Formats: sequence, structure tokens, C-alpha cells
Amino acid sequence: MKKLAHRFWSVKSMAATAGVFLIMAPGMAQAHITQGGAGGLLQGFEHPLSGADHLLAMFSVGLWGAQMGGRNVWTLPVTFPLIMVLGGVLGIAGFPLPAIETGIALSILVLGAAIAFVWRPPEWLALGIIGLFAICHGYAHGAELPAASDPADFAIGFVLATGLIHLAGIGLGLGVQRALGNSLLRVPGGLIALGGLYFLVA
Repeated sequence: MKKLAHRFWSVKSMAATAGVFLIMAPGMAQAHITQGGAGGLLQGFEHPLSGADHLLAMFSVGLWGAQMGGRNVWTLPVTFPLIMVLGGVLGIAGFPLPAIETGIALSILVLGAAIAFVWRPPEWLALGIIGLFAICHGYAHGAELPAASDPADFAIGFVLATGLIHLAGIGLGLGVQRALGNSLLRVPGGLIALGGLYFLVA
């Protein structure tokens, strides 16, 4: 009985936390827009943490990798920042890519749904999906780099923060699976997908 109560409280707490996070999403999204010129390393580090769209997508990559297990625990979070750099280069160069904002919203919706439905595609397909979304996120932020006072440091800070968000997703995913079982990861996955739907409509 005590164990059952502990599980219920854990699910309730997790759902409440995610719910508050989604309620705060509109304000966080506004904070994500760089006002004036961006700075250096610290500003680059803070940038992904201040935008709900990037934060949810990065967190989902780590969470999905942890849910699938095996090599995916590290291949997904390693692949995303690498491909994101390529997208950033395209953004800096001003290469025309359509519907970037739609791609970012879809990344949250698709990754959240993949977690909610416990989807385990082949590794090559999962990496392809991750790579496509990484291009969108990298491009959006790469377009902002020319306005930074120190573009190289800004980019380094941005990638470091992205890696830490991935690690947070992995940590939560592995922790929940060990303590409460894999099926409970569907709760944050569903809430993340709802967040993606919000960004897609908004």
C-alpha cells in the first residue's frame, strides 16, 4: 500500500510540474527572442534555457533516447548538437530554408508523441528524425549569431546548454524507468506533445 501511494504521488508530482511548465510556455517563448545584440558565452548558455520551444525539444531528445534504451541513450543526444551546428551554419549564411518555425513546433509535437506512444523505430530512422529537427533548431539560432558581440563564444555556450538539457532528459528518463517503470514516461511525453501542438497553432 505504501509503495502504491509512493507511485501515485510520483506521478501526480510529475504531472503537476509538467503542467506548470506548459502554462509558463508562452512567457518563456517571448523571453527566447533576443532583444538587441546577443552577447558571448554566458548569453549563449542562457539562450536555450529561456525558450520553451528549444527547451522542450532538447529535453525530449534525451528522454526519448532513455526510453528506447541501448545505444539510443547516447546516439540521439550526441547526434542532435552535431547536426544542429550544420543548421546553424546554414542560418548564418542566410541559406533559404522554408517553414523553420513550423519545423521547430513539429519537433516538440513529434518527439513528445513518440515518447507518449512508446515508439521505438529503427536507430537509423530515429537519427534521421532527430537530424531533421536539429537542422531547424540550429538554423533558427544560427540566424541570430551575426548579431552577437562574440559569435564563437555565443555558439559554444549554446551547444553546452543544449548538452545539459539532453542530460536532464536522460536522467529523468532513466530515473523514472528504474523507480516506477517505463510506461510512466508516457505522461511527460503527452504533456510535451501538447506543448508542441500549442506552438504549432500559435
